[in-house]
Amino acid sequence: MDSGDEQDVPNSQSRKKRYHRHTPRQIQELESYALFSSISFSLYVVQGLSAPGREAEAAAEPGSGAGAAADQVLVSEPKDADEGNSCSLFLFSLAKSTQKKNWILGQQERADNCLLRADNDKIRCENIAMREALKNVICPSCGGPPPDDDSYFDEQKLRMDNTRLKEELDRVSGLASKYLGRPLTQLPPVQPVSISSLDLSAGGYGDTGISPSLDLDLLCRSSSSAFPFQCPSTVSELEKPLMVEMATGAMEEVIRLVQTDEPLWVKSSDGRDILQLETYNSMFQRPGRQLKFPGTRVEASRDSALVIMGAMTLIDMFMDVSKWAELFPTIVSKARTIEVLAAGMAGSRSGSLLLMYEEIQVLSPVVPTREFCFLRYCQQIEPGMWVVADVSVADPRDNQLALSSRSRRLPSGYLIEEMPNGYTKLTWVEHMEIVDKNPIHILFRDLMNSGLLFGAQRWLAALQRMCERFACLNVAGLPARDIGVAPSPDGKRSMMKLAQRMLSSFCANVGASNGYQWNTISGLNDVGVRVTVHKTTDAGRPDGVVLNAATSMWLPLSSEKVFGFFKDERTRSQWDVLSNGNTVQVVAHITNGSHPGNCISLLRGLNSGQNTMLILQECCTDAYGSVVVYSPVDLPAINIVMSGEDPSYIPILPSGFTILPDGRAAAGASSSSNPMIGSSGSLLTVAFQILMSSLPSAKLNLESVMTVNNLIGTTVQQIKSALNCPDI
Repeated sequence: MDSGDEQDVPNSQSRKKRYHRHTPRQIQELESYALFSSISFSLYVVQGLSAPGREAEAAAEPGSGAGAAADQVLVSEPKDADEGNSCSLFLFSLAKSTQKKNWILGQQERADNCLLRADNDKIRCENIAMREALKNVICPSCGGPPPDDDSYFDEQKLRMDNTRLKEELDRVSGLASKYLGRPLTQLPPVQPVSISSLDLSAGGYGDTGISPSLDLDLLCRSSSSAFPFQCPSTVSELEKPLMVEMATGAMEEVIRLVQTDEPLWVKSSDGRDILQLETYNSMFQRPGRQLKFPGTRVEASRDSALVIMGAMTLIDMFMDVSKWAELFPTIVSKARTIEVLAAGMAGSRSGSLLLMYEEIQVLSPVVPTREFCFLRYCQQIEPGMWVVADVSVADPRDNQLALSSRSRRLPSGYLIEEMPNGYTKLTWVEHMEIVDKNPIHILFRDLMNSGLLFGAQRWLAALQRMCERFACLNVAGLPARDIGVAPSPDGKRSMMKLAQRMLSSFCANVGASNGYQWNTISGLNDVGVRVTVHKTTDAGRPDGVVLNAATSMWLPLSSEKVFGFFKDERTRSQWDVLSNGNTVQVVAHITNGSHPGNCISLLRGLNSGQNTMLILQECCTDAYGSVVVYSPVDLPAINIVMSGEDPSYIPILPSGFTILPDGRAAAGASSSSNPMIGSSGSLLTVAFQILMSSLPSAKLNLESVMTVNNLIGTTVQQIKSALNCPDI
């Protein structure tokens, strides 16, 4: 018996270790058999072999003792071949069922996870939108932001900051007592400098209470302090999808604004498209659109025109912030790209998304600028056609953004269609919600309320003029009507680049940009003469301290007549104080476009005694405004320009005039599409830039103020006398 058991041990071990793998054909037959022939068997096995059944089966198993395990029934040896096949089929079916069950459970779990993740993202986005909406709400009692749950922590932080500042004051007071002999707390308090710190009224120059030397740093900001407007410095990954959705919605709205006519747009008496706000609100309902601040007004306009520039070149200039500012020097005073959210497709710019800052202006120091932080999205909708959409965006992390500038750019943009022969058709839509932070000066009130200053018509007129200028820049040779010395093609190109920089510099320093602080001194009219000083270290400008002075006035003459007076070199001696009544000679003349008023001239004074100094002058005009800007340039610099060398480092300090229609159309002339025809008058701004000192540490003194005030006063009186309106 023992020997028999010893002989059976190896066989049982080998039988337990032997594995049998089914071939693919056997697996296919088992699956077919399990599907068509053994459903009842599987149900029988699953239902019949329950726990009590297995115990009974185990008890009835021959050779098994009273303590045989019920689980051994399923793994016991088959009694015959049919039973073995049935057991194999059952085990195979059970494995298949378990595999399918686990797969179904896995798919269900993944679907539940996706739904939960989508709900979580939706709740997070709603939370961000609600926080942004709450930050835009203004408290009706105090005009400030609503209180939040963190007010207690903010108060504790202020207390800690107050304690730290007191400690800093004690430390500085100790140093002051060491070097000055008395503590800082005993020094006289410093009076804050107001906007009218140069309050020098008529006859007040001899007032002994005014210091003869005023600190420059108290009166101006450095020209490098460019962007006081609060914009988001970076965009988080959570905010990017919201901005993409906002830009896409703006693009769709711009397309509908461009392609829809009546009843959304109706023609006015002067031929302009006027947006019907009731129809617009019914077509484009957005949450929070009805939330208006007191004094809010909507400016909306649409216009189309052909420009002489390729579509892709134009799109590149729109999506490049430096080229954008160069394209509109009379409108855009500052611009920068905050962040590139999407680069877009190479070659077409399709899909490009930028977060941009922009400051737009009127060329007068008495008209406040407008600042926008907005998204610019470019999309090619079909071959040869693009849409560029703009829409304002606020930083949800910065509550000061909503309070500092409540004006916003509603979905606006441009439909760009490529045309043959190098032309492009643009349909321009401007749509802004404006809240003026400061009251508009009475001189410019009618013009501002007309919507012409920042309307689509003005943007397109400026674009057409600049495109013609760029076309003339790339044309070799000079037109037949150009007179004077004909420079070489390289010399012409260099001279036009220098004139363009002169124009941009003048426009950037004559408006009410936030980079400078204008101060009112004695005035010739209700506007007064306004001055500002700033330090310059930029290439292409004289190093040192520059004094800017400007004044605006109303003239009872059309803008065209006033522009013709300043453009004509034969009448220059009637208003140019520095010419001492001497006539000037045209050395070179370059046309800049189809209008004869768009030109560049190089002038030389006759009998002035300064043969080493010439005057570079550029005149530009369109239907919505004119500019005459000039700057003295020495003879060596002119030789550099004429030879075709780079003029970027030639120092220039431009002065000039800006002429705008006053916005009050004469009776019977309302049907004219040109606002400068039939206007009852014009708005003239006279601006000078004078280099006070080449030392950056120079002080502004009353002598400089008196000099520039007398210069502007004499110039204005001569202009009024020459135009036969001395009593204005």
